Amino acid sequence: MQILFEDNHLIAVNKRASEIVQSDKTGDISLTEKIKNYIKVKYCKPNNVFLGLIHRLDRPVSGVIVLAKTSKALSRMNNLFRNQQVEKKYWAIVENFPPKRNDFLVNFLLKNEQQNKSFVVPESKNTKEAKLEYTVKAQIDKFYLLEIKLYSGRHHQIRCQLAEINCPIKGDIKYGANSPNSDGNISLHSREISFNHPISKEKIHIFAPVPNEKLWQDLEKRT
Repeated sequence: MQILFEDNHLIAVNKRASEIVQSDKTGDISLTEKIKNYIKVKYCKPNNVFLGLIHRLDRPVSGVIVLAKTSKALSRMNNLFRNQQVEKKYWAIVENFPPKRNDFLVNFLLKNEQQNKSFVVPESKNTKEAKLEYTVKAQIDKFYLLEIKLYSGRHHQIRCQLAEINCPIKGDIKYGANSPNSDGNISLHSREISFNHPISKEKIHIFAPVPNEKLWQDLEKRT
């Protein structure tokens, strides 16, 4: 487990693709369980460890995720997210060059619970507005590295909005990629998160190194 930031109130780790954030029906050990165990051992805590989940990453996605070690930090971080005072940037490897080198996308998404998938549809009372900005950062062969800044946090938002402009994320066959990645994950990485610390108010910037895979490493060198 790679820890990117830790103090008395927060801990941020670089989640590996394929790790689940919370326990589910698979029975696999979750990232939150691993972090709780780390805190319990490191600080010799005899009782249950408090760990508050502030935001989530899908199982096939890698990158930085921040959790709260105190209830005060959890409450205040939830407010920061709710009031859009947290800046999140992702990196994605996509299969096609987008219509523009950089653009601001606004779509209305509808989630299908049975398919666990979101769709771009006309606006209605059941849809949620999704906003993101992307920039092409690098290219190798037929693959392009995009940096994405999120302005909303919708279900499968990045995956769905990029697919809508014919730029499915590498390996994301659910949203139109040509083939799966060999490990079954998708090439989407939570690269950076920035916010004012909920207690100290200090500006915090946390960066997550890209996965240890040749294409990721080579694309990063070209940025």
